[in-house]
Amino acid sequence: ASEATDVAGIKLLTAKLDGSQSKTLRETLDKLKQKLGSAVILLAAVNGDKIAMIAGVTDDLTSQIKAGDLLNHVASQVGGKGGGRPDMAQGGGSQPENLDAALASVTTWVEEKLN
Repeated sequence: ASEATDVAGIKLLTAKLDGSQSKTLRETLDKLKQKLGSAVILLAAVNGDKIAMIAGVTDDLTSQIKAGDLLNHVASQVGGKGGGRPDMAQGGGSQPENLDAALASVTTWVEEKLN
């Protein structure tokens, strides 16, 4: 949670938790949403040549940012796809070599959604 950055007044956190399973990502996402309050979160884990991802958006922000849209933005850059609800979405990819650049693109994507 301490790594969250402020983007247009909301907290944004992207993190790689390599080796984590989907269940761990889900549990971590729930804890971070509670801790950060108003936030957009994207967590990713690389296991071999596969990427597991989960995106979360707190309820107060789902009118502006949808977790599924965020997840698809990242997944499309890492050879994957995903989907879910406005507040939580899961997906994956198969190009871990592109993950750092994809995560780095999230800040700009969120800024564009908020403007």
